[in-house]
Amino acid sequence: MSDLLKWSPRAASRWASPFDRLLRSPLELMDTLDRMFESTTAVAPIRVEEFVDGKTLVVRAEMPGVDPDKDVEITLADGYLRIHAERQEKEEHKDKDRFRSEFRYGSFSRSIPLPEGVKEEDIKASYIDGVLEVRTPLPEEAAAQTEAPKKLPISRG
Repeated sequence: MSDLLKWSPRAASRWASPFDRLLRSPLELMDTLDRMFESTTAVAPIRVEEFVDGKTLVVRAEMPGVDPDKDVEITLADGYLRIHAERQEKEEHKDKDRFRSEFRYGSFSRSIPLPEGVKEEDIKASYIDGVLEVRTPLPEEAAAQTEAPKKLPISRG
């Protein structure tokens, strides 16, 4: 006689509790909660990498499959750099007996606060291999604040 195993949808790994993710990383929990409560019409956030290279603020955003000339808009307003992109991809596969079509689309947006004194005419953007890179020189006050931190000694009690 064979053994039967009772299946439960909650016991499957795909039904993991968001609280299980908290134990791994708080950022994973936030990402899970964002996905749980986002609507289908909402604009998805763009994941970015932001760092200072010398006296230049660099923002990189992965955007594969977009045409930067038609699908990407970069604006500066109220001290924020706003990156907005639309993606529309369509694939069609036709065989002798069947037809299959797939499409991916969506809006993506991200606003990054900029230091005071950044000028719109100084902002430069490039798009290479699916990565948008936006560079702007930092104003003198902001550049002074982003210098490498000094290491503080730790006393032993």
